[in-house]
Amino acid sequence: MAKDKAEVIGRAEQEDVKFVSLQFTDVMGTIKNVTIPVSQLEEALDNGIWFDGSTVEGFTRICESDMYLMPDTNTYQLLPWLPAEQKTARLICDVLQPDGDPFPGDPRFVLRSTIAQSQELGHTYHVSSEIEFFLFSMRDDRPSRAPVPHDFGSYFDFSPRDLASDVRQDIVLALEAMGIKVERAHHEVASGQHEINFRYADALTSADNCMIFKYVVKAVAQDHGLHATFMPKPIYGMNGSGMHTHQSFFDKEGRNTFFDAHDQYRLSKLAYHFIAGQMKHARSLSAIVAPTVNSYKRLVPGYEAPVYICWGQVNRSALIRIPRYSNGRDERTRLELRCPDPSCNPYLAYATMLKTGLEGVRQKLMPPPPVEENVYDFSDEKLHELSIESLPGSLMEALGELERDEVLRETLGEHVYEAFLRAKKTEWDRYRTQVTRWEIDQYLTLL
Repeated sequence: MAKDKAEVIGRAEQEDVKFVSLQFTDVMGTIKNVTIPVSQLEEALDNGIWFDGSTVEGFTRICESDMYLMPDTNTYQLLPWLPAEQKTARLICDVLQPDGDPFPGDPRFVLRSTIAQSQELGHTYHVSSEIEFFLFSMRDDRPSRAPVPHDFGSYFDFSPRDLASDVRQDIVLALEAMGIKVERAHHEVASGQHEINFRYADALTSADNCMIFKYVVKAVAQDHGLHATFMPKPIYGMNGSGMHTHQSFFDKEGRNTFFDAHDQYRLSKLAYHFIAGQMKHARSLSAIVAPTVNSYKRLVPGYEAPVYICWGQVNRSALIRIPRYSNGRDERTRLELRCPDPSCNPYLAYATMLKTGLEGVRQKLMPPPPVEENVYDFSDEKLHELSIESLPGSLMEALGELERDEVLRETLGEHVYEAFLRAKKTEWDRYRTQVTRWEIDQYLTLL
């Protein structure tokens, strides 16, 4: 239910809030923040807060720097871990230009615009992401340059008095105190790796939840003397961290329009079109949903991350997986895209995932037959025979695909598209010119 200005001010008074954190994200997905005393809350809700956009990654030049933050009253949440004398509420803001128009470089605006396209067709896009992360031990209040997992557990392991369990439970309590519905929390496959899932919601709410989730995980971990990271592949030889994202469409009556009781996979034609659209654009989509150099150390065979562009149900090596249908739970029918990782900007990730699916719907595309075998076992000949392509092998390869994809360029808008490409090409250049420890060990004495 939408909150109005009076309700937000009333809650702040009732909860004895002292400060308000006004948050937004830059193009790379980094949370930005300005804190105001609660006495300035009404003014911020009426007129926004001005700031210098030229200092924010991917925003504006110095000569056009003035812009302002307008709080979204629906995002009011109390930060539950701070002491009473510092009690702080959070509001996510939309970024506006001086004339009051939305700023086209605001990732939240990009997602809003794409959502509007699906709503015009009668579809509400629901998503839920399974976000994985690592917890590492600290040394001298800093994470070690050689990351040390704080535990050596594995998938679904249980220990009755285990620091990992305490941290996960505190994270869940903090999220639920903020109104985010958590479905499960557990240890993941790698040492020190964990996963917490929250319930599906509309794409904008889910993207907002992803951002506060990262904030909460890092804050709670720090309170326990640990360092939390969403780096996709922090340790060689171990599974990386993914952000498997479940997607579905709902109509105005609240029915899941990806569901068809008569289909083998319980999928409607609409769902098949959506799958086909994402598969068609998968190589360029990778640049947005797996946007770092390190992302492509995760997307390799052998570590449960997808490499090949195919779909199936029992096949967890597939790019898109169809979770099994449960009788009487039509609303849970969904598509799971397995290539995103938690380094992505969720606003841009969800916008491009939605747009590529909508392109499949618009063109009435149909995907190839499902693949229910382990694709990692396929020979090159069989991959060629089945016309199964692979995802890009590097960030630079993914950026090349993005530059050739007009659909994604249109989705991001010129401002975000140019800023994103510029930043990511700089990241690649910095990476490729580094001399790494591996190179020293491999060549210094050999050559």
